[in-house]
Amino acid sequence: QVQLVESGGGLVQAGGSLRLSCAVSGVIFSIYTMGWYRQAPGTEREMVATITYHGDTNYADAVKGRFTISRDNREKTVSLQMNSLRPEDTGVYYCRAIQVNSWGQGTQVTVSS
Repeated sequence: QVQLVESGGGLVQAGGSLRLSCAVSGVIFSIYTMGWYRQAPGTEREMVATITYHGDTNYADAVKGRFTISRDNREKTVSLQMNSLRPEDTGVYYCRAIQVNSWGQGTQVTVSS
C-alpha cells in the first residue's frame, strides 16, 4: 500500500520561502512520476509541479521561476522549494504518486500579506 506523508508547511510572510517534503513508502518509488498539488478554500485542486523518474519537470504558469520540485530516489522523497511566496499561494499542498493516484494527507501553507 502506498503511503505519502507531507511536511514543511506553515505560516510565512509574502516574499518568504518554505520547503515542503513528501516521504513515500510502499512502492518502487523511482519508477513513478510525482507531483505537488494545492487547493485553496472554495477552489478545485490544481497541479503545481510534477517530476518524472528521469527528473523531467513541469510547472504551473503561476509558480514558474519561483518554485522548484526535486526528488531523491534513494531516500524516496520529493520536495518543493517555494520562494517569493505570495498570498495567492495559500492553500493545502498535497503530494501525489501519479500513476497510482495516491495522495498524502496535505500540509497547510499560509502566506500573509
